[in-house]
Amino acid sequence: MQDASFLERIKGWLFHAFPHHLVSRITFRLTRLDTPLKYPVIWLVIRAFKVDMSEAAEPDPRRYATFNAFFTRALKLGARPLADGAEAIASPADGAVSQLGEIDSGRIFQAKGQSFSVLELLGGSAVRAAPFLSGKFCTIYLSPRDYHRVHMPLDGRLREMLHVPGRLFSVSQYATRVIPRLFARNERMAAIFDTAFGPMAVVMVGAVNVSAIETVWAGLVTPPAGKGVRSVDYTQDSAAAVRLKRGEEMGRFNMGSTAILLFGDARVAWDASLRVDMAVKMGAEIGRAALISRRGGHAVSQGNAIA
Repeated sequence: MQDASFLERIKGWLFHAFPHHLVSRITFRLTRLDTPLKYPVIWLVIRAFKVDMSEAAEPDPRRYATFNAFFTRALKLGARPLADGAEAIASPADGAVSQLGEIDSGRIFQAKGQSFSVLELLGGSAVRAAPFLSGKFCTIYLSPRDYHRVHMPLDGRLREMLHVPGRLFSVSQYATRVIPRLFARNERMAAIFDTAFGPMAVVMVGAVNVSAIETVWAGLVTPPAGKGVRSVDYTQDSAAAVRLKRGEEMGRFNMGSTAILLFGDARVAWDASLRVDMAVKMGAEIGRAALISRRGGHAVSQGNAIA
């Protein structure tokens, strides 16, 4: 990862004074207006970012009621084949790998000279963060051209959802180099699941103009931004249990942002071909996991060996 340039540092400094939430709330309103002005904006985005509309369930840009409907468009059936095998970890989103690797003493690598803690990413609870302190992470950046729905990497049962208010800094590559603890400072939604391979968290991080984060079980999580961490426990009421299969939609962004995937320990191995800035597609295999059973008090790996 290259060092930040002087110009990037100036941009980062200016971004601290930028009215993130005000601009994003205006964007929220404008992108949901059913007005003829949406058509030139949609066409501009398609051309500027080379959006492939042939993959969309509705390929005709004129058929979308609002700009947001276009931006959160569904894909055609079969447009994203799902990786084979229950132990295959499916990419939760289209995008580019920002970083991936091991969580080192509870800290996640952001960029050269920059990192942040699992504790602050997950809202400041030591109990919540504890299972992930020596785990694995993968950060995926979604650009404006990408499909903006987030899907399940593995089968899982939702344990907890939390909304953490914060800033809405840009999450572009330059921002990761110049804004300390960027992903732990931006507004975010974290969903923590129990899986056959241990705990898994999918963190959807907001950014400027990312004026909505939604989940399939709770609808719109933000806005409103709120002033404190809000947590919902989904384990207390069996009638409210949320179980999702690998590849099922779990949420969506408006505009581009970042999804961070966390696993609890070394039972997960990322695919050896993954590299920083490498493009990935939702559903593609990005790693593998192994089941752990306990016999006579000892942990025993099942299936493929995991490095």
